[in-house]
Amino acid sequence: MRLAVEIGRLRDVATDVAWVAETNLHVTLKFLGQIEETRAGAVAEALASVAARTPAFALDVRGLGAFPTPSRPRVLWVGLEPAIPLTALAREVDGALAALGFARESRSFAAHVTLGRVRESRRNPALAAALARPTHCGRLTVSRVSLMRSELHPHGARYTELAGVVLAGAGSPVE
Repeated sequence: MRLAVEIGRLRDVATDVAWVAETNLHVTLKFLGQIEETRAGAVAEALASVAARTPAFALDVRGLGAFPTPSRPRVLWVGLEPAIPLTALAREVDGALAALGFARESRSFAAHVTLGRVRESRRNPALAAALARPTHCGRLTVSRVSLMRSELHPHGARYTELAGVVLAGAGSPVE
C-alpha cells in the first residue's frame, strides 16, 4: 500500500515522533480499558451479534491529519472514507457493550488510523504542509472485528487478539 511511502515522507519532516509499527496499525472502534478476563467472552459474543448484522464494506485510506490540530500535533493519523459505515459499526459496538455495562462513548467517532504520537507538541510548518497535501493510500475491505488486548512496553505496544468475528457475508462466523 502507498501508506508506507506517505509515512516515510512524514518521517522526513516529523522529528520526535513515536511511530506505530506497521503490524500494529489498527482502527479502535471502542477502547475498553482494563477489563476482567472473565468478561472477554461476553464482549466477544456482543461483537459477534453486531458482526452478524453488519455487512463487510470497503474504505479508502485517504488524507493525513493530526489531533488536536496540524499546527500543534499530538497524534498523526490517516483518514478512512467514507466514514459512515465505520461510524455506524462503532455506534453498534458501543450500544452492544453499553448493554454489558460499559460506559458509552462521550466523544464522536473519528474514522482514522493512528500513525504516530508526537512526543512534544510544537509548531512544525513543514509537517503541517505535509499533512495538508492530498493523499490516497489505497482501498481496504473491512471484513472482521477483533477484541484486542494491548500491553504497553518500552519499545511500543504489544497487541494480542482475544477474539475475532467476521462481518456478514465475509466468511466464517467466528475465529
